[in-house]
Amino acid sequence: MPRKPRPSSPVQITRPDGQTFSGYLAEPAGGVAGAPGVVVIQEWWGLNDQIRGVADRLAAAGFAALVPDLYRGRSTVEAEEAHHLMTGLNFGEAASQDIRGAVRFLKARCPKVGITGFCMGGALTVLSLTQVPEADAGVVWYGYPPLEYVNAGAVRVPVMAHWAEQDEPFPIAGVDALEARLAEAKVAYTGHRYMAYHGFANETAQGPDRIGVTQYDAAWAGVAWDRSLRFFGRHLG
Repeated sequence: MPRKPRPSSPVQITRPDGQTFSGYLAEPAGGVAGAPGVVVIQEWWGLNDQIRGVADRLAAAGFAALVPDLYRGRSTVEAEEAHHLMTGLNFGEAASQDIRGAVRFLKARCPKVGITGFCMGGALTVLSLTQVPEADAGVVWYGYPPLEYVNAGAVRVPVMAHWAEQDEPFPIAGVDALEARLAEAKVAYTGHRYMAYHGFANETAQGPDRIGVTQYDAAWAGVAWDRSLRFFGRHLG
């Protein structure tokens, strides 16, 4: 029977430039020290209960999971406000400073650290893997940045990605182009495609919103989670 994770807590993260900000740390049963680590990047909604639940799920599986608070305490359930918060975020700085700081926080305690993110967080995962040399692996969930910002040759770690065939905000044509770029750079990449809509692994995603149809799919989410945990187990220990 798996051991219960420890109570989660807010922590202070130091960025490479010395600035500090907060994050949500979910600890595995054995504690953070020596455990494999995963930085979890939020969707455009912010650091909400759903993304805390993702970190808790990873902790229950034995990982130290840290969610950096990219919006500095703000979150929303309204699509218009989420769009406003996302467009106000400097993605390059978020990847090179906030997310790198979160990876370094875990790397000081964990032998290996991966990065994962959903929707906006998926796009930031791709960017971070080009800008965070301390990372050891990445799992992308249905999100990618504009390809002109993807320096695939800088990705030196194994990557897994989960894509939705019926994704409106991140169309499969863009996935094709991204995968071609990763293949050209000889990135150790594995991509999986699911007959699903955007947000299929988010249990709160239901019906159309500002970005189109989002729909949770428990079956495909289970398959993708199983693949992700096996991937991180293999590459993070």
